[in-house]
Amino acid sequence: MKKKIRVVVNPISGVGRQKKIETVLRDNLNLDIFDYEVSYTEHIHHGTELARQAADKNYDAVIAVGGDGSVNDVTAGIYGSDTRLGIIPCGSGNGLARCLKIPLMPALAVRVLNQCYEEKIDVMTINDQYVSVNLSGVGFDAYIARLMKAAKTRGFPAYMSFMLREYASYQCKDYKLTIDGHEYTRNAWLIAFANSNQFGYNAAVAPLAKVNDGLIDVVVLDKIPIEHLALTVPLAYANHFELSQHCEMFKASDIVVEGNIDKWVNIDGEAENLGSTVHFLNHHQALNIYTRDTSRPITSIVTNSKR
Repeated sequence: MKKKIRVVVNPISGVGRQKKIETVLRDNLNLDIFDYEVSYTEHIHHGTELARQAADKNYDAVIAVGGDGSVNDVTAGIYGSDTRLGIIPCGSGNGLARCLKIPLMPALAVRVLNQCYEEKIDVMTINDQYVSVNLSGVGFDAYIARLMKAAKTRGFPAYMSFMLREYASYQCKDYKLTIDGHEYTRNAWLIAFANSNQFGYNAAVAPLAKVNDGLIDVVVLDKIPIEHLALTVPLAYANHFELSQHCEMFKASDIVVEGNIDKWVNIDGEAENLGSTVHFLNHHQALNIYTRDTSRPITSIVTNSKR
């Protein structure tokens, strides 16, 4: 019996690679395995509604076509069900896809789906209201996510424009952290809560994070002096950010943050107003996902265009 899947497309995500997705699916998805339908989101969090409808109808998988925000929306809709998540990365950051080594070229990402290779990954819940599968945070990254949410343009250039414009003026805040029952106070520029090692754009701010270890990697970051940026930023791209003198890292499954005076939280790249107290809780291997079997070459998979 074929696997029934729904492909949820965010038509405004990232840099536009999703616009030809129906052609890509027709040419690369193995139709001996899958029976698929394509749905386009029409408003914020519509992807969650579409994914939940599919899960309620016992679809085998819902495929998110977009960036980390689109992946988050689909996850929110299928979380708690047996329906699998699939990813065709068409956003700008694509943090979770990069961590899982899913190709950023849509055609190759579709061929990964043909492998039908499944894993279970962790899910973070936030204030028992939101889910996160990649990376969330408070402080400067949440502030930039809020600006991006209101911006008319997406993508890396817009992100960097906001970063450069706001870097000097944004100041560290005082936070109280309760990490697996132990209390800490920190003056931080941002605090990241990572399920994967990827912040997006191939920057690994939590290089030791694993998507299925039952733990959240907590990265407490000071504001990096301008004169130190040239030494510190390359560490993120070299997957050695833990060596920076400006960060402190913890691993835990239950974290409460108090003192989030901005009230905004970056949740997988999207800003949400959750208030001054934020609770992160890890749920071990709570999500089934189609990911890449790295022991098999993608190009060896038979596609419809070659039949």
